[in-house]
Amino acid sequence: MNNLPRQNSIDIGINDANRMQIAQGLSVLLADSYTLYLMTHNFHWNVTGPHFNTLHTMFMAQYTEQWNALDLIAERIRSLGHHAPGTYKEFVRLSSIAEVEGTPKAMDMVRYLVKAQEATAKTARNLFGFVSEVNDQPTADLLTQRLQVHEKTAWMLRSLLED
Repeated sequence: MNNLPRQNSIDIGINDANRMQIAQGLSVLLADSYTLYLMTHNFHWNVTGPHFNTLHTMFMAQYTEQWNALDLIAERIRSLGHHAPGTYKEFVRLSSIAEVEGTPKAMDMVRYLVKAQEATAKTARNLFGFVSEVNDQPTADLLTQRLQVHEKTAWMLRSLLED
């Protein structure tokens, strides 16, 4: 009976300090991802101009993908034994992406989204080395998936800005 773990202890092969550091990094990724989601959804609602239909549809696909990713990131934080941030106040404090004031023109929306997609990719990449070092394959897999999505989306958005 003395060999039983504490009721709430986590023994997955990653020590408490490393799990905390990973959860903190994932919290920043969650904040960036939520900020990007909200920006994209806002732009979907408010885009106008000759590219309306294309951008409206593209933004919807992007915010839908982003929405689904939020749950994956938050649940990974919970799997590591930490609480996921979930308020606007926490997201603003943690995010590397600034809110956009007002309603930009359509192509400016695209420029903002390129920057936000790239910022979110950088946030994921910044955590990747540490999770690899501490042998956290599930988080590394999640980060790889997010990097692939953000880099591809940034490329597609940048392509709209070419002459």
